[in-house]
Amino acid sequence: MTALRPELPALMVEEQVKAALLEDLGRAGDITTLSTIGPDRTAAANMSVREAGVVAGLELARTAFRLIDPSIRFEALAADGDRVAPGRTVARISGRARGLLSAERVALNFLMHLSGIATYTATFADEIAHTGARVCCTRKTIPGLRALEKYAVRLGGGSNHRYGLDDAVLIKDNHIAVSGGVAGAVRAARAYCGHLVKVEVEVDGLAQLREALTASPDVVLLDNMGPELLSEAVAINAAHWGLSVASYPGDLRRTRLEASGNVQIETIRAIAETGVDYISTSKITMAAPTLDIGLDVSI
Repeated sequence: MTALRPELPALMVEEQVKAALLEDLGRAGDITTLSTIGPDRTAAANMSVREAGVVAGLELARTAFRLIDPSIRFEALAADGDRVAPGRTVARISGRARGLLSAERVALNFLMHLSGIATYTATFADEIAHTGARVCCTRKTIPGLRALEKYAVRLGGGSNHRYGLDDAVLIKDNHIAVSGGVAGAVRAARAYCGHLVKVEVEVDGLAQLREALTASPDVVLLDNMGPELLSEAVAINAAHWGLSVASYPGDLRRTRLEASGNVQIETIRAIAETGVDYISTSKITMAAPTLDIGLDVSI
């Protein structure tokens, strides 16, 4: 079965775009457009990508034009998640010129930023497509844009980590230092949270991994380990659950392993080939360049 592409709730899109437009319009509106373009002038425009990439954010762009002027026509010629070549027109916009020009920058800002994240994520996902590992984002996102950025990650072929502090437990080194131990922290989290909440714990060495496995967390985060140590960690996990190499990948009983820490496009393949399940990196959200997309107006 083909996986469904992710979708953004309409209410979320509306709120995000409205806030961006209000920020841009300020107290007096688009005084450049209002002073130079008559209210009855019409125009059309093509929104085209100037480099290869993955499209993300078309509904946000559409909403920007609609909120400024509901009569503007926005025709999407691509869909979020599409891989596009340079020169591809992804949307045509037509209607009153004032609204078209006033909404242009907000529409492009969302589209370029999210398409950049989707495109950069795809480069990481493509690099490890031959393995069973998935590249994941983190909570390192632009404040206020996390849900949108995580949406773009999924469009690029990545997976989402937790959305915030309330939807999963991630016990990190500082929690362990204060609470007094890896296994104890995992057991305390299990006792506190409901049965639907996943529990993950970070370890920085193989001794901590062995201790963590005694408490059966859902996921162990292997922090800043090279491929050799990661391969040992996979073997330790398999042995703990009594699994063979052949049965290990698909066994649902075992603890999942996540590698993290200074993951680069140059290193992710070797990390994935160790047999870990997930590879988390902030780079796909925090270091992604925007995708070059332009809007060219014709009268």
